Amino acid sequence: MKLLLRCCLMLKNLKRFTFSLKMKKKKRERNIRLPDSNDLFVGLDGILWRKRHRVFSFISAVSCCLLLLLFAFSVLTPPPTATDHFLFHHISAVRKTQAVESIFDKAFEVPASGGNLGRDLWSSSQSKFYYGCSKASKTFPSADRKTHPNRYLMIATSGGLNQQRTGIIDAVVVAYILNATLVVPKLDKQSYWKDTSDFAEIFNVDLFISSLERDVEIIKELPRNGGEAWVPHMRVPRKCNSECYQTRVLPVLSIKHVVELTKFDYRLSNRLETDLQKLRCRVNYHALRFTDPILEMGKILVERMRMKAKHFVALHLRFEPDMLAFSGCYYGGGEEEREELGAIRKRWETLPVSNPEKVRRHGRCPLTPEEIGLMLRALGFGSDVHIYVASGEVYGGEKTLAPLKALFPNFHSKETIATKEELAPFSAFSARMAALDYIVCDESDVFVTNNNGNMARILAGRRRYFGHKPTIRPNAKKLYKLFSDRNNTTWDEFASKVRTYQIGFMGEPKEVKPGRGEFHENPDSCICETKDLKSSQDQDRNNGVEVSDEQEQQSLEQGPDWTDTDYLDNNVVLTKRGQPEEEEFFSD
Repeated sequence: MKLLLRCCLMLKNLKRFTFSLKMKKKKRERNIRLPDSNDLFVGLDGILWRKRHRVFSFISAVSCCLLLLLFAFSVLTPPPTATDHFLFHHISAVRKTQAVESIFDKAFEVPASGGNLGRDLWSSSQSKFYYGCSKASKTFPSADRKTHPNRYLMIATSGGLNQQRTGIIDAVVVAYILNATLVVPKLDKQSYWKDTSDFAEIFNVDLFISSLERDVEIIKELPRNGGEAWVPHMRVPRKCNSECYQTRVLPVLSIKHVVELTKFDYRLSNRLETDLQKLRCRVNYHALRFTDPILEMGKILVERMRMKAKHFVALHLRFEPDMLAFSGCYYGGGEEEREELGAIRKRWETLPVSNPEKVRRHGRCPLTPEEIGLMLRALGFGSDVHIYVASGEVYGGEKTLAPLKALFPNFHSKETIATKEELAPFSAFSARMAALDYIVCDESDVFVTNNNGNMARILAGRRRYFGHKPTIRPNAKKLYKLFSDRNNTTWDEFASKVRTYQIGFMGEPKEVKPGRGEFHENPDSCICETKDLKSSQDQDRNNGVEVSDEQEQQSLEQGPDWTDTDYLDNNVVLTKRGQPEEEEFFSD
């Protein structure tokens, strides 16, 4: 209505203005006279004035018409339909989506300070209620009462340092089961690592013998008995239990008096009676110690890390070409990567054709160095944290490591904190170099493992036994999708999901249900609870500090979600019930 009134007012004023012009024109016509030379310019002025007023009148008339048309259109046009609303909102949604995507690109900026885990990063509040306990029970017969006087067991281990360690531990238990004297095990010198070291060059052999003398008689060499004896060789199935050894090996041992078990790793059942499990722990955590030169160099490395920071993280990166090739994973390196890793895979003829996407979706691929770095930042480890990296040749070299180093500039390895001269006695021997990494990882405040190989398992169990020091294992199956979609989320959402997915994978007590996983990784028979545990749990419940049902379900029932990324030895296959048995070649 206001618009209509304004239009009418403008028309009324226009009429008055036009009428005024007409009257002035008539007045001028009455006073016409012949112009002289002085009137020439005045006449021209009048002509121009009249033209300007005509133009002004025309523009005013057109403007009024346009205003009237606009008013009529607004009154007569029907209201917008549902289709119009849909199109409008669709276009708006598209624009908003584009805007949000650009915001996400900026929002996923990794902060230097990391996330907030909601707990102490460097320790477990519950660890004080658990301790390692591996003493034999009073009913466990001692070696002097049960060892047969003319029965000797020889063991040939397999694989790298930590794979051989599992064989040595189980060899002691098998000797006990067979009532035999154990000859100090032979170390593998032929497999991938080609290390020529003997047992006594890596482990303290005298301590090994003396600390186990109550359980098993151990000697350094087989008695000659006046001549070179022929020693029968045998190989037992994997996960062979006590009855299996008594059925398969004992009859031969009783006749020949000596037998050598070859390729001896993971040849003993994961589940044994409690006293035999505790014997495993006495061997692993007390009897099997490195030689003094290795321990001294390892101590130097740890001290130098402590000089750099009060706390430090040790990362077993395990992103070497052989690891990636065996796992069948693919990391976006194009045809060049497929050819390189495919050539390495040919080393193991029995490996099936891999489906990289399926393998990664099931959590069976190591995380990339960048993904490890993002996980640690989301858990709360800031850029000031010092990281010791235990690794061999990283696939892709410095280019692959660059994102991790950008997230954690305080990046160290034994090669960066020790001189070549200091490492010279060890550098030519892969097992001794691995032993140095083992020591630093064991002494670290937080240990992060990127695969389920022997070193990861052995150290996870050891750290549980000695106080449940935090051991972080990536929940690779769930993190896979999160890493894939990280460009479509904000950093805060990403970090929150990482912390949720990692519940049950942080090395806390009772994370893994007893009996789940390898015993070397979860030595539940050798971990005891203090008397104060129940009162502490009751107090936590009274204070409202209680694990949710969802967290308990994930941490206890789901169990560890990491793969058996085990290695095949490319030399030997063994028949079991007429079928070839793949020799696992575990990564260290």
